[in-house]
Amino acid sequence: MAQNSLNLTNTKGHEVIIISSSDETNKAATLLKNYLDKAFNDPFHIQTKNVIHTSNSKIVLEINTDEKKIDSDSFIIKSDDTAIYLIGNNEKTLRYAIYTLLETWGFRRYTSKDSYIPKLKEVNFLKNFHKTYSPSFEYRALFYPDCYDEDFRDWHKLDWHIQDFGIWGHSFYKLLSAKEYFKTNPTFFAYYEGKRNAESLCMTNDTVFDIVSKKMSEIINQNPDARFFSISQNDNFVYCECDKCKTLNEKHGGPQGSLYYFLNRIARQFPKTKITTLAYLQTYQAPINLKIQSNIYTLFCPIEMNRGKAIEEIPDNKTFLDILNKWSTVTEHLYLWDYTVEFTNYLSPFPNFQTFSENYKFYEQNNIKGIFVQGYADIPGDLYELRQYILAKLIWDTNTNVETLTNDFLNGFYGNAAPFVKKYIDLLIQNQEKSNRYLDIYTNPIDSRNTFLSLEAMDQYDQIISLAETASVNDPVIAKRILKLRLSLEYVYFEQSKFYGKDKHGMFADKNKEDQGKRLRERVLQFSKNCNDLGIYEISEGGLTPNQYYEEWLAIEKNYITHLGEKYPIRFLTPPSEENKGKGSYGLVDGMEGYKDPAINWIGWYGNNPKIELSTQKTNFNSIKINTLNDPRHWIFNPKKISIYGFKNHKWQLITQLEKNDGIESTEVTIEPWELQSSKFKNYNLLKIEVENLKELPYWRNRKNKKPMVMIDEIELYNE
Repeated sequence: MAQNSLNLTNTKGHEVIIISSSDETNKAATLLKNYLDKAFNDPFHIQTKNVIHTSNSKIVLEINTDEKKIDSDSFIIKSDDTAIYLIGNNEKTLRYAIYTLLETWGFRRYTSKDSYIPKLKEVNFLKNFHKTYSPSFEYRALFYPDCYDEDFRDWHKLDWHIQDFGIWGHSFYKLLSAKEYFKTNPTFFAYYEGKRNAESLCMTNDTVFDIVSKKMSEIINQNPDARFFSISQNDNFVYCECDKCKTLNEKHGGPQGSLYYFLNRIARQFPKTKITTLAYLQTYQAPINLKIQSNIYTLFCPIEMNRGKAIEEIPDNKTFLDILNKWSTVTEHLYLWDYTVEFTNYLSPFPNFQTFSENYKFYEQNNIKGIFVQGYADIPGDLYELRQYILAKLIWDTNTNVETLTNDFLNGFYGNAAPFVKKYIDLLIQNQEKSNRYLDIYTNPIDSRNTFLSLEAMDQYDQIISLAETASVNDPVIAKRILKLRLSLEYVYFEQSKFYGKDKHGMFADKNKEDQGKRLRERVLQFSKNCNDLGIYEISEGGLTPNQYYEEWLAIEKNYITHLGEKYPIRFLTPPSEENKGKGSYGLVDGMEGYKDPAINWIGWYGNNPKIELSTQKTNFNSIKINTLNDPRHWIFNPKKISIYGFKNHKWQLITQLEKNDGIESTEVTIEPWELQSSKFKNYNLLKIEVENLKELPYWRNRKNKKPMVMIDEIELYNE
């Protein structure tokens, strides 16, 4: 063994002594002993500092007393000729030091339940080594399944927002209840678009300040161990435009002006309390000509960002860079809320791994002090194990080599199947990069059907995962992990088969539809059972359960229809929204009705009126049926009127129209059937369908810069 290394063999006569230097280090000593005992044949011994063993190698655990310059989250690992010293500021950072040392000796903590403990006869450590380990960010929280486990968090040096915040996230509604006050005191709430709106607060109302201050005082007293308290807008676009708030907004650059005026007042009321707030939607940009109090911490929330490229590789990133730079000049405490998964489809592949390393280096270089990384929460979404592992390492040390880290994780977690899992992930990333398409956290497998989830790409992934399944066939633990990857491909297949409908690759494409339907139904049922078995109790942020997914599949099976106008020539006279054009005009005559997902078998017009020309092929029919989608959360509403025109004598003639008055305030997703009848339809070779969209959003869903969308699924012709 080289002279410059300590050789720790821990055999009889050469025992390695773990020295606990104080009462505070006793638990840490036991923790280290427990891990090392599992790796070595002979147990390690713990002794107190006043017991002297001159000939034995030692691992000394200390709480910092004389190393005065260690930052609060930092720790020291050092050595001399006979001992390794682990020094932390407190019990937690001492655990950080222990886990760091263990990792250098090959120990791993992949998830809260899956670890690797090597079988060792000896370990080595450099003599006269000295290193202070400090994090890239002062605050590091991940919202992923295994982060609910304290031991996992400690191993990966993570904070935990659920414990650290006395009040978290969007909080106006918690601090001043609309249910309690709106009817009796509407002036407490935002004056927005000419009316008082219960979804936000008036920032200049003194009584609002008093109520919020009192509530904050109660929350602070109830949570003495909390580090932060959030005072943040609700999750919407509403803000106050009363005369006083409007003046502040104009003076300080936007709605963030009155918000920080209010926050500064609260911050002065509680000078020793760390108050956080979200820079989100209308408060995304930094205020101007306004000094932010030193105990205010801003969480910058770039929710609308291309997740398929690293920030510095995005060609049109100048606006983002300018906004971030301005924030770093107006606040001492700029944190970041990062979004790292596809929230609309937890099981859909989301190739953004390639962006993590460069993005976190970028954030560190641009004065981001803390990071909250939002993932799947407690739901084991697609490749969550690898995601949380990489992210945890990066937000501690942005210089971590992600390629090396990924290979190490995959080899340990997927065993013999690791090469195939690596190939699968690499191919996902390559296909995404090749497509050069925007990757959105609210996308879906339909939007990606021409990019990294194309039919050709899906065939490639299927073959690779099949090889992984073969490689893991004799290892039930690994096989179960590969099954979870298979579920992601199954989910994409099911979603895309809904979209293709009767066409090739669709759920109704097989000539023997009954057999095809039965086989698919059984696969979807098995998918839902597998999800439940693996703890995937929801498959989207909206809360859809695996059982509900299966029930929806059964409902969608009923959307198979046959009508006289299928595949008739049809064209748009007014273009639909680029993001909501589905299969194009053919999607209105493909024989498939829509369900409650706007992405599947619906075509949408945003802020304009659908006008569609249909060739009737001289068909004898007297009824036209159309469905419209009502999904207020996404600003999709039923239209006011549908009119049918026939073309004769070089002009359009009105045949019939149907008007409905739907002014009900509801957030429920519903489908509205429309039927227009006339014996005159058969007299025209060309029909024009005009759908009159709402001119403006309903008052209860009104938002600046938002317009109503109308969506239709199929133009069905019948002779009844």
